Amino acid sequence: MGVAENGGVACKCMRERSLKFNSSSLSGGGGGGVFRFLEKRKFRKNLVNVSPIPLLRWELSSSRSVASSNRILSLDAREKSRSRLFVLSKHKRVPIFMMMPIDSFCTDSSGDMKIRKIKALTISLKALKLAGVYGIAVEVWWGIVERTSPFAYNWSLYEELFELISDSGLKLHVALSFHSNMHLSSAVQGRVSLPLWIVEIGRHNKDIYYQDRNGLSNNDYLTLGVDQHPLFCGRTALQCYEDFMSNFVDKFEALIGTLIEEVSVGLGPCGELRYPAHPFGDGRWRFPGIGEFQCYDKYMMEDLKMAAYQEGKPQWGNTGPQNAGYYNSFPSEVPFFEEGHDSFLSDYGRFFLEWYSSKLIRHADVILAKAASILEKYQENEQNTILLVAKIGIIYWWYQTVSHPAELTTGYYNTAVRDGYDPLASVLSRHGAALQISCFEIRDNETPETYLCSPERLLQQIRTVSKKKIIHLTGRNSYERFDKAGLQQIHTNCYYPQEEAVRSFTYFRLNEKVFRVENWNNFVPFVRKMSTDL
Repeated sequence: MGVAENGGVACKCMRERSLKFNSSSLSGGGGGGVFRFLEKRKFRKNLVNVSPIPLLRWELSSSRSVASSNRILSLDAREKSRSRLFVLSKHKRVPIFMMMPIDSFCTDSSGDMKIRKIKALTISLKALKLAGVYGIAVEVWWGIVERTSPFAYNWSLYEELFELISDSGLKLHVALSFHSNMHLSSAVQGRVSLPLWIVEIGRHNKDIYYQDRNGLSNNDYLTLGVDQHPLFCGRTALQCYEDFMSNFVDKFEALIGTLIEEVSVGLGPCGELRYPAHPFGDGRWRFPGIGEFQCYDKYMMEDLKMAAYQEGKPQWGNTGPQNAGYYNSFPSEVPFFEEGHDSFLSDYGRFFLEWYSSKLIRHADVILAKAASILEKYQENEQNTILLVAKIGIIYWWYQTVSHPAELTTGYYNTAVRDGYDPLASVLSRHGAALQISCFEIRDNETPETYLCSPERLLQQIRTVSKKKIIHLTGRNSYERFDKAGLQQIHTNCYYPQEEAVRSFTYFRLNEKVFRVENWNNFVPFVRKMSTDL
């Protein structure tokens, strides 16, 4: 069991041609006691008077101020963007981006990073172009570019790589990656840490990282608790991200809107807007555990105390939920995720979940506002347009319960009685950003029924709210699928009936398996079907 390297947190239960699941490999209790919303009549009756809760007032006011002062598109430009979406949908063309290999880079004898196997990569890029692939998705790592010291940006590696991709006739999706993949990559060559000067700060202050209630840190991404604290050589985390984005645009200005057509901005672990509630890399979590809340660094706890004080309940600010189970708990074992006193439906439960999720939404709002402002001038030129993209995780296990516990620990306040993706979609809409979602290759009947999974229903929920907010969707897969059934499911999700086609699709990820005869013979027709007018 594990986490997809592109950030899709899910069970690693898939084989190339079919999905298998070995329940003996899991820890935790049985799932038989978990209730389904439609089958728990008594519980449903108790929920009649439960209504969605608005954003907490201390977050809402600040979010509005950011929204009013930073917008990527004028109304006219937004309407033009929507028109382009409808044109793409009408013709049903979905360009395919192929994500670069996880071990694209290595360290040479002098300690500098370089591109691995550049000749083999060149041949691969040309083959992908001939197959109909539209572009390449490249992770631009903070830990590589600003590696040794603050403001010491070194873009030479990416200058070489971008030129190689351009010479192959391919376009670019650039993922500005403010996270580490040290716990996600099994390939030693592909491991990239946070910048070394950040790592050094973390040695002396572990609270710059997310922590669980036992004080265990996750050093793949800075906690959003330090967004406003000048702990990084006089800069806040947000200022570090903004400076990096600005320097990137200054360096590659001539390529933006021409070679570089999409820019995704990292918002959390794996580049996704979420908390690291399911850290599989160090063995703490295994599918289908509900995960744990990640709010115990001192900066998040200080914020929680302030929020509780403003709510008139200072006692609520001393800790997170104490009855919320452990990483590998099942919902049926955990009082916080069932009905009753001190559950997620209690006054305290609502307060905490609003605070926890609104901090995440605020984090996205501020970073996307900065990114939108930096990229704004490229939206004014119709010939050189650029799509700003944000990623979220698709946490589909326990989706068919009332509480959706795995989503709640991740930071998505989405339950059977509350749409947790609506406020997130509002932020993206405000800044003209597209939403990238994963799991396009998974059908419900390919997931373990015991754990009440539903990737298809979750994707449909997100499609619905995205359509309401009029934002672009882009897609990606979480697992390698070269079988016809898996590729057909991707196609179906890209061209979902009664919905606009997704703006693009990113295939995870380039490696030698793509070119095996049996895989290539399925993959090439899939690519051409996706990129041809239907």
